[in-house]
Amino acid sequence: MSELTTLARPYAAAVFKRAKETNTADQWSAALTFMAAVFSDAEMQALVANPRVSRKDLLALALDVCGGQIDQEGVNFLKLLAQNNRLALLPAIAALFEDYKAEAEGYAKVEVSTAFEFSEETWFKLVAALEKTFSKKLQINVTVDKSLIGGVLVRAGDRVIDGSIRGQLQQMQKALQ
Repeated sequence: MSELTTLARPYAAAVFKRAKETNTADQWSAALTFMAAVFSDAEMQALVANPRVSRKDLLALALDVCGGQIDQEGVNFLKLLAQNNRLALLPAIAALFEDYKAEAEGYAKVEVSTAFEFSEETWFKLVAALEKTFSKKLQINVTVDKSLIGGVLVRAGDRVIDGSIRGQLQQMQKALQ
């Protein structure tokens, strides 16, 4: 995953720079989200990974599928990715673009995994603590993961805060080995 992110970062940065120049971040966000969904499909991934499918054929298919959903700059971006054999990076590019957009708009996207549903009081305390920690407004997505046993696991970009029982048990296991 980190290799994909490394390869995707220059493309995401260039698209974000262009979106800022043309004040089209929301349009690019929608287009990249759509393209990422198309290239996240298992059948499409199989075609991209198949060496027998030419770049030209992949581009034609991508343009056929995405045609009505993207503007001319989006079409040009697809052509660039196809030419450089980077269509598989679209999901990572879209995710990085959203991170850049969030940073520019002054908020951060945070993924919180918890072993149990939060009470309203606990939710507000968690949000306040995380906003203080990250020093910005947050867009929080919460998922329940019973395998954590207890506590929370917070992911914001490259930063991970593991306050779960499972994480503590793993740390103890490493220390004992």
